[in-house]
Amino acid sequence: MTIKRPMQVDDLYQIITTEDPHISPDGQWVAYVRMTVDKTDNGYKRNIWLSPVTGGIPRQITRSGKDFQPRWSPDGSQLAFVSARDGKPQVYILPMGIGGEARALTSQPNGATSPEWSPDGSYMAFLSAMNEEERANEGAEDTPPSDKHEGKARKERKDELERKKSDPMTMVKIPYRVGTSYLTDRHEQIYIIGMGDDEAKSRRLTNLSANHEAPQWSHDGQFIYTTHQVDLSQDEPYRDSAIYRIDVTTGEETRLTNDDLFTNFSPIASPDGMWLAHIRYPMSARKSILQSNARITIMPVAGGDSIDINIDIDRSELGSVWSHDGKHLIFSLENDGFTPIYAFNMAEKAISQVTAGNFKLTQFDVSITGDVVFCAGTPINPVEVMVFGAESQTILPITTFNETWLKEIIIQETVEMWFDSPSGEKIQGWYLLPVGYKEGQQYPLVVNIHGGPHVMWSASEPSMFHEWQFQATNGYVVFYCNPRGAGGYGEKFQQAILRSWGIPAYDDVMAGVDAVIQKGFVDTQRMAVTGGSYGGYMTTWVVGHTDRFVCAVSQRGVYNLISFYGTSDTPSLITGEFEVEPWEDPTFLWEQSPLAYAHRIKTPLLIIHAENDFRVPIEQGEQLFAFVRRSGGTVKMLRYPREGHEMSRSGEPEHRVHHLNEMVTWFDTYCKSE
Repeated sequence: MTIKRPMQVDDLYQIITTEDPHISPDGQWVAYVRMTVDKTDNGYKRNIWLSPVTGGIPRQITRSGKDFQPRWSPDGSQLAFVSARDGKPQVYILPMGIGGEARALTSQPNGATSPEWSPDGSYMAFLSAMNEEERANEGAEDTPPSDKHEGKARKERKDELERKKSDPMTMVKIPYRVGTSYLTDRHEQIYIIGMGDDEAKSRRLTNLSANHEAPQWSHDGQFIYTTHQVDLSQDEPYRDSAIYRIDVTTGEETRLTNDDLFTNFSPIASPDGMWLAHIRYPMSARKSILQSNARITIMPVAGGDSIDINIDIDRSELGSVWSHDGKHLIFSLENDGFTPIYAFNMAEKAISQVTAGNFKLTQFDVSITGDVVFCAGTPINPVEVMVFGAESQTILPITTFNETWLKEIIIQETVEMWFDSPSGEKIQGWYLLPVGYKEGQQYPLVVNIHGGPHVMWSASEPSMFHEWQFQATNGYVVFYCNPRGAGGYGEKFQQAILRSWGIPAYDDVMAGVDAVIQKGFVDTQRMAVTGGSYGGYMTTWVVGHTDRFVCAVSQRGVYNLISFYGTSDTPSLITGEFEVEPWEDPTFLWEQSPLAYAHRIKTPLLIIHAENDFRVPIEQGEQLFAFVRRSGGTVKMLRYPREGHEMSRSGEPEHRVHHLNEMVTWFDTYCKSE
């Protein structure tokens, strides 16, 4: 009998996850991305794998460690994918069934992504970023260099000109930086390339200084659907996006969504060419799109009224795909802490639930036989590929990459609970007991608060699986919940924190803490609180309003709403969530900022922030550190170079391990010392 060991921080390097499943045209195989953590290179490896839909031995079909976005040809004989194996990402083609090497289909100077086969397989559409000058000169042949020295000199000259474009950097719109990078003057354009000729050259269909969404073909191959910003002079393009149809022959563009009350994304055409499904959000100058459900909208291609199919369910969309006969739109929703899969019957205009289950779905696809293949995590397993069989009506695993590792370690059960908010709302939460738990004993508690602010956490939360299990390993009761403002419980629930991020969620979180305490296994003298992004906002709000916690760890948080407005890549978040511009009522925004109460904080506070976080810039953490330090509090700040807002989820593995160790060490210092 194998004696299991507790989860360790270095187990992060053992976790394997899967992404982006796509089923072969005959319904027999699923291609997907398998991601592993590379300890040696302090990074991640992504390769394309293949598995039978019915289950069986998986097969690795690419090996560069830099491969993603697998897409089957319509006849299943080839697989397109994107690889950065030679530097910039390009589209590659791999023959299936007969063996052979992958060949590069594209050689775009700035890379290529998002490949999509035409319905007859004769063309490939893809995205490639180009600026106005590059588009104007595209197709002009450079005279080959006379020798390698001239070639080297040309490259150095080109690199120098590229560097000088941002020295100094000119900014005229917002955002001017996203993720961990400053934006350039290049925008994603749509190209097509013929598949029958190895010497074929790509042809650009678009010519706007706007980013186009991934191309989607019409059923007959005559058109491509996409979205892009309508008014190119406006800031924050996602707030002003419409669906367009592009003629493949002429490049002529037709706008299909003309209702300025909505911003639109992700069009997918039905197989019969009659319908276009897409996502849209209600828009206004003073409304955050995050407060509304993502509406699944179906519009007739020939013109007519659109319908939002998830309005009555009052839940937000997580992804959609047409059935192969076009009779159903298959989609997933956030719903009460879970992500069920549904089907909309086009003839009956009715919704039915396809499958439920204690899983958090990330991406999915539907086969010609109606099987639904999806990537999802469970409370006891990281993200694997699963299938809901149309005939068997059961969910079965397709991959079990983590099985051997999971057999070695102790995984704590996640227990669901519901409790009453002071507002009268029922709030959903979960807890994990510590490893080695003994009934009758009391243990320290760690309260985790989600970000967003409109995120929905689940019993199966892939991004938090290792972190929560590691907290439980170290002797903590782990508690988290979805307070008012979270997605998954309807728009009214989401909008409960409008103009007040702190108070409603504070009441709900503290009610959850009391509900856990009532179960008898929490030592109320040894409680800690943590959270990231909006969770960092709430962590700081909590310790600025109560001394119940003996320590706190605030991660990448928003602390000063006024300065956040001026430094974040999403200033409209403040306008939409608080319905005010900072110059209109700065006192109100200051009173809604955790920084306004930071001088009260005497709870020992660890601040974690990334230096290249352009969503919540590090100046937020710097201000909090200064306020707590100068007012006599106990505070420490960790700054992580090269990292952005996603550091704890997809940053350098060494930083993720260090951040977890520092967090638990901080908890231990104050929760376990005499």
